[in-house]
Amino acid sequence: MRIHYIQHVPFEGLGYIQTWIAENNHTLTATKVWEKAVFPSMDHFDVLIIMGGPMGVYDDHQYQWLSEEKNFILSAIKEEKKIIGICLGAQLLACVSGATVYTNKHKEIGWFPIRIESSFKEWLGTDVPEEMLVFHWHGDKFDNPYGGLIQASSEACNHQVFTFGDNRIGLQFHLEANNESIQGMLQHGSHELTAAPYIQDAVTISQHQSFTAPNQLMGQILQKMCS
Repeated sequence: MRIHYIQHVPFEGLGYIQTWIAENNHTLTATKVWEKAVFPSMDHFDVLIIMGGPMGVYDDHQYQWLSEEKNFILSAIKEEKKIIGICLGAQLLACVSGATVYTNKHKEIGWFPIRIESSFKEWLGTDVPEEMLVFHWHGDKFDNPYGGLIQASSEACNHQVFTFGDNRIGLQFHLEANNESIQGMLQHGSHELTAAPYIQDAVTISQHQSFTAPNQLMGQILQKMCS
């Protein structure tokens, strides 16, 4: 499979996704928006992965590439490409799919459990746990796009995952996270680590890392989308 990804900031890369792609011999190309790169034509890729970033989906006035990216994602939807959105990427995917994205009541930063709906097992085609500890870094949330399914929730945010048919999935949290990616977020986002119910401090985040189960689920999602 030909996989293309959009990266919004240098410190939020593919993490475990890059390992999985290399192990499974897929091809990989990228649009790194801060380099003013051109988005590819639709016939150059099969799967699109949209990564996270500190900006919001409606910050078009600050980021000239954002409107172009939304149009690119919309074109990928129309061409029935398989699309995975992560954090900001999930919010962009929801927005382009017709849903509203807005500020959640709580920021959620750190290791917190999600509750996974039984319907997600059917979507994924394999067993998944009912609860999983995953890494979060988000302050916004998406409404469910019309025709989509909300597949996971947490105490801080009731919309954590949506699927839309077999071709689209948006994940608020970071199943791809590894030690390097988390340290990058901590370095560049330390100003967000304020005292709040669902924000952990840097020491707690660094000490309570549990990548195995999240990375495994990320691999299962990639397997479905790349088959």
